[in-house]
Amino acid sequence: MFAASSGGSSILIIYLVVFGALYFFYLRPRNKKQKQARLAARKVEVGERAQTIGGFVGTVVRNDADIIVLRSASGVELEFVPSAIARRFDPAPATSDEPTAEGDEQ
Repeated sequence: MFAASSGGSSILIIYLVVFGALYFFYLRPRNKKQKQARLAARKVEVGERAQTIGGFVGTVVRNDADIIVLRSASGVELEFVPSAIARRFDPAPATSDEPTAEGDEQ
């Protein structure tokens, strides 16, 4: 009976070692990289456009350690905590369906 339980405990130890190695060499570094990418996307400077987690888009007027002030297109200024900033907002360039001056239309 003792020999059977030692075999089961050795398999358990092997599983723990494999899971520990997987965590330290794969999961932990991946989570650190994802966190750094999220923080970099949220970092905005004065003059840039930013989007909040609620969907508000505005221009950064003031960027303090604990408050970020965004100004809307109508001139209204709103204060947000830095964790409410979802990302920098870079709208896609407008595309026109008009032909260019190079003579695309014949």
